[in-house]
This record gives sequence, C-alpha cells and structure tokens, in this order.
Amino acid sequence: MKSRVVGAELLLLLLLLQLQLHLLLVLGAVRAPRCTHPARCTDPPRRYTADWPSLDSRPLPAWFDEAKFGVFVHWGVFSVPAWGSEWFWWHWKGEKLPQYESFMNENYPPNFTYGDFGPRFTARFFHPDSWANLFEAAGAKYVVLTTKHHEGFTNWPSPVSWNWNSKDLGPHRDLVGELGTAIRNRNIRYGLYHSLLEWFHPLYLRDKKNGFKTQHFVRAKTMPELYDLVSRYKPDLIWSDGEWECPDTYWNSTNFLAWLYNDSPVKDVVVVNDRWGQNCSCRHGGYYNCQDKFKPETLPDHKWEMCTSIDKLSWGYRRDMAMADITSESRIISELIQTVSLGGNYLLNIGPTKDGLIVPIFQERLLAVGKWLSINGEAIYASKPWRVQSEKNTTSVWYTSKGSSVYAIFLHWPEDGILSLKSPITTSTTEVTMLGIEKHLKWSPNPGEGLLVYLPQLPPSALPTEFAWTVKLTGVE
Repeated sequence: MKSRVVGAELLLLLLLLQLQLHLLLVLGAVRAPRCTHPARCTDPPRRYTADWPSLDSRPLPAWFDEAKFGVFVHWGVFSVPAWGSEWFWWHWKGEKLPQYESFMNENYPPNFTYGDFGPRFTARFFHPDSWANLFEAAGAKYVVLTTKHHEGFTNWPSPVSWNWNSKDLGPHRDLVGELGTAIRNRNIRYGLYHSLLEWFHPLYLRDKKNGFKTQHFVRAKTMPELYDLVSRYKPDLIWSDGEWECPDTYWNSTNFLAWLYNDSPVKDVVVVNDRWGQNCSCRHGGYYNCQDKFKPETLPDHKWEMCTSIDKLSWGYRRDMAMADITSESRIISELIQTVSLGGNYLLNIGPTKDGLIVPIFQERLLAVGKWLSINGEAIYASKPWRVQSEKNTTSVWYTSKGSSVYAIFLHWPEDGILSLKSPITTSTTEVTMLGIEKHLKWSPNPGEGLLVYLPQLPPSALPTEFAWTVKLTGVE
C-alpha cells in the first residue's frame, strides 16, 4: 500500500514539473538550445501555394541573372515547308492566306496535308555535339529548344502525342534528350520552350467552342506533357508560350507552378517566364518577356529578357530568307549591350533546317557574338546595372558594373580619340583600362563633370574588337 502512495506522489511530482516547464517555455524563460552547427540549422523549405501572390514571391535563381546571353532554337515540322514563317500551318489553313495557298499549289501535289510534312522532317544531319560546340563558341550560357510549337508536333516521345512526335515520325529520335545531353556536357544551362496551345487539336477546338469553360485539352495534353518534360529532362528553364487566348485558370498554370517550385526535381534551380495566361504577361511568373523583342527604354524593376531572332521576319528557318532580312553583327551586339545595361538577358534565336543544319549565316552571327564576348564578357556576365545606364551622346555609352568596377561600353569610336564620360565621379585612386588591351589608359578630369579618357592610338586592325569597346573604371563613384 505504501509503495502505491509513493508511486502516486512521484507521478504527481512529474506532472507538476512538466506543467512548470511548459509555463516557462510559454513565458520565454526557457529557450530551446542554440544550434552549434549552423550548416545543419536550416529552416524548413518554404511551400508555395497555387496563387500568384505566393508564386510571384519566389526568388529568381541566381544563375539566370548571371547568364545574360542565351541561344533560342525554333525547330519543328514548320522547318519542312520552310517558307513564310513558323506559323505556316496557321497562315495556310487557319487564315487561308492566298500566298500560302499558291505556294502549296505550286510546290506540292493536290490534297497534300500539313501532316504529310511530318515524315520529311528528317533531322538527318543533326549532330547535337556540333550544335553544342557552336553555342559554346557563341558564349551562350543557356540554350532554349522548342519541344513543341503551336503545330503540336513534339521533339521528344511525348506519351500523349501519338504518331505526331520525333520518335514515332520523321527523325525517329529524341531530339530534346540528345541536345540536352550535349549542352550539359559543356556546362551550359538547358531550357525548354513549350506551347500551351495547339492550333488544330480537336480537344483544344472543343474547349474553344465551349468558351474555355471546359478543360479537356489541358487535362489530356498540355499538363501531362509539361509534367513529363520536367520529370524526364529536368530543365533549368521553362519558356512557356501560346497562352494568349485563355486566362491562367484555364491552363491550370498556378497548380503546375506550385508543383514545379515545391516538389519537382528542379524546384531549386528552375526559372520560368511570364506566359502562363492572357492575364500574365509582364505581371506574373518568373522573369518577364512581356512581348517578342521587348525593349524597355528605362531600367525595369523586375528581371526581364529580350528574345529576338537573327532573321527579322521569322523564328523558324525559311528558304525565302534574304540578306536584307538578317540582323547585322553590330546590331546584335548593340542590342546585347543595351539589354544587359538595363538589367535584362538577351536570347538570340536561330532556326535550323529540316535536316538539322544551322546555315552558315546564322553560324557567322553567333560566332561574332562569341568573339566579342571573349574580349568583353567581363562587362557582361554576372554584371549588374549601374546607377546610370547610358549616356546618349555621339559615342553612345552604356554602363554595367561588377563589384567595385564600372564598365563603360561605347558603340562609336570618337573621331578625336577622346572618350567623354560624364557620369563617373573620379577619386584619387581612379584607374582606367580597356578590355583586350593590357596597358592603362591616360585620363583627365572633364572640365564640366566626369572624365576624359584618351583612347589608344592604334590602327583599326589592332583594336580588340571591330565595334563596341569597353573601358573599365576602378576607383570611381
């Protein structure tokens, strides 16, 4: 009997001690022990909910802002007719434009359908290592390949695109997978372009007829393919497109992005753009595209990307391309500089042929960018916008910065060989050099403000580049 009483007393004492400890914790008198290993003391990962306020709050993975320059590749069945643009099917059968009707009548047999182009998309000369070598030589830090354009043909064995994919038809190869392996062997980031809509898919047309109140196409085609692409290829970037006819609620975009950010195999590194619904452009998503060839006049307050094409009139390859339609080397490099100065990335597009060849004029333009970046990349890669982005004068100066260094990139060589920079404030430690030339440059205070830089007196052939030269300033404010 006595032992039972003692046991009851002990139990009561333990309960009282637990109550006291609980009160102390609530009152803050007792604190949890401090972690002695900070590397192991991480907060649980944040969970994003399927709504724009939550999704838009996700920090953009740093690699994208540091990359600055990428190559876009538009390739698909549209590369077979290779005429007009990559919207060939829509112009022909959707809009029924007379010039497309005439083109077909003059070049293909009667009753030839768009589907008949499929077997002719051979990719016979597609060597992914050759492509990857070219993109590496171009200085690209990421490459974005079309996995599926608005025509619906997929460049990988999509499980929901039977007999309209590159494994079942045409090349009989997994083009997305092959290029991805070659790209990643060179430590280049790999992005996948994907169109949400398909012009003539029966389920999409059915949803459209229903005023997009039904989601037959989204559930059977769009979302299964997006999940498959992410799980299979683990892309660093998803370049969404084809969103403009419907709101994001039709596409189930927020549910997909919540999974992508929370549970996907690329949740910590993946980057997306802003084309997730007709209400999203320049408002929601990851970085902003806003519109094709978007070019702001002033520094935006959100990370953005300018996508543009070497062929001014088309994103896909076309046989009727003329030299007048090709963007010049100086224009491309100038756009790259301006884009980076304003905090953006520059994504430059090429369109391969149906055989998988990148025509020489596209190669030449890409290699010109690579040559320029091999000298001036220090002012581009991983740079940040400076407090002043540009000086609109006769030399057209654009600024970038990195750490304590400021880079002034000028597009026109001054006739007197003296570069006038009004924005930098010099100090007693100011030094000036030109990228690609080892010796320091002489400078003097500008009588008004800033400084005058005395450029090297060299023949044009001895200059580091043919156009757009970079002056590096240290010790300036």
